Amino acid sequence: MRVAVIGIGSNSVRMLIADLENNVGYRVRRDRAGTRLFAGLDAQRRLSPQAMKTSADSVAAMAQSAAEAGAQEILLFATSATRDAANADVFASMIREGSGLELQIIAGETEAQLSFLGASGNGLCGVIDIGGGSTEIIVGEGMNLSSSFSCQMGAVRLSRMFPLCSVSEMDTVIEAASGILLKKLDTLPALAPVPAWYGTGGTFTTLAAMVNGVPWTDRTRMHGTTLLISQVEKEACLLAPMSPDERRSLPGLQPNRADIIVHGICILIACMRTLQIPAITVSEYGNLDGFLKHHYHLTDLR
Repeated sequence: MRVAVIGIGSNSVRMLIADLENNVGYRVRRDRAGTRLFAGLDAQRRLSPQAMKTSADSVAAMAQSAAEAGAQEILLFATSATRDAANADVFASMIREGSGLELQIIAGETEAQLSFLGASGNGLCGVIDIGGGSTEIIVGEGMNLSSSFSCQMGAVRLSRMFPLCSVSEMDTVIEAASGILLKKLDTLPALAPVPAWYGTGGTFTTLAAMVNGVPWTDRTRMHGTTLLISQVEKEACLLAPMSPDERRSLPGLQPNRADIIVHGICILIACMRTLQIPAITVSEYGNLDGFLKHHYHLTDLR
């Protein structure tokens, strides 16, 4: 059976098509459209009509593509930006009219769990998922999670709060992210130490492409890249003084991330410093994979 799952994030709409056989999933294809939904969220927590239309159109196009590829079932969920929106019901109706799909808005805690399920390796480990509107941090082993939480800090969210165009301004963003994380940690039991950390999301794949010196389109060489905190800090200092146009000229940087990439890296630096993480491994997989595993009770996804 061929299925597809579409996820509406704060920065992009993504799709994963997979074939299911005997409780095992086989990845067939991934698609992505940069939509920047969170940027359309105003002070009254309402998504603008244009922001909703852009994402709804992307969902409809992906749903049609999945159907043409033979998907017998197409699932749809949304995360931080839609979760924050006061007019999420209008957005859901727009999607239903355009694609026929019913939208499931998942809670931050659920998003964290799905990210872990999709990105984690074998054994006890931690996962950090940096999105456009929020960041999820999870520690556990297999299906047993010892800690799972979502922080209201994402690359798009912080870019709106703290404009950044120099190395010195990075400290403000890092301090803000550290403060948000520490405040959250104060309400939770201490995180258990883990031998390995994994990172998922565009911030991580961009860093992997830049460290490996490959174009951002060469996704085969990003998964499994280990990033030392010194490398992360070095890339942030390299990118911070550049204009968005200068960043777009770099082969490892996805063009539509040019204005938010440094904010995403600052969030990562804050996490690595606060949680004392010396190195983190990049995972191509995330909440789409986790959603597929969870929904279909898969024992493996290859």
